[in-house]
Amino acid sequence: MSTDDRGGFLARLADNTEELQLDIAAELGEHALEVLSDREDWPNELRLLVMDMAGALRDVRRVAISRGHRLPPTVPPECEAGDEGPQLPAASFG
Repeated sequence: MSTDDRGGFLARLADNTEELQLDIAAELGEHALEVLSDREDWPNELRLLVMDMAGALRDVRRVAISRGHRLPPTVPPECEAGDEGPQLPAASFG
């Protein structure tokens, strides 16, 4: 099965999974604000929150990497036709 077909089963499954992961990350962000405003249960609650947020950050990173791999490669216009990219004047280096 290929994920190249944007309307294909795997692409839709990946999109749904990524959407869920991003939603969880957003909910954790909201929960973090609640936990930080209530200092009563900080030690245990903060530990759990940080563990959950670390997992969400890992998932969001996977989404970003996955999306990046699915984007077609692009070459900045200034790098086409043998150009080496933007040039800085020698004065920029001291």
